[in-house]
Amino acid sequence: QVQLVESGGGLVQAGESLRLSCAASTTIFSISTMAWYRQAPGKQRELVALISRGGMTNYLDSVEGRFTISRDNVKNTVALQMNSLKFEDTAVYYCRLVNPLVKADYWGQGTQVTVSS
Repeated sequence: QVQLVESGGGLVQAGESLRLSCAASTTIFSISTMAWYRQAPGKQRELVALISRGGMTNYLDSVEGRFTISRDNVKNTVALQMNSLKFEDTAVYYCRLVNPLVKADYWGQGTQVTVSS
């Protein structure tokens, strides 16, 4: 059973930074796509950023240039560096591991990020 454990959430003021981390307990981490999603109250869950097994990245337009996703295939971790945070970034952030070849699709439990304006 794959476990994804997020950490690093918290309460910050607008303009400040946070770094989220997700630790994966699985041997398929290095060959899987990793992603961060978020869900704000009353809104659908949305993809924030993803990083492929080869290191290619993709971002939600509204976070492009402010957020950076990275992965460490030795430590089996994926991070989301969030700079210049805005009130509208407030949400629960979830880590996801996807690998269609082995039919793997796992989510973490989420970590709350609250940005005060």
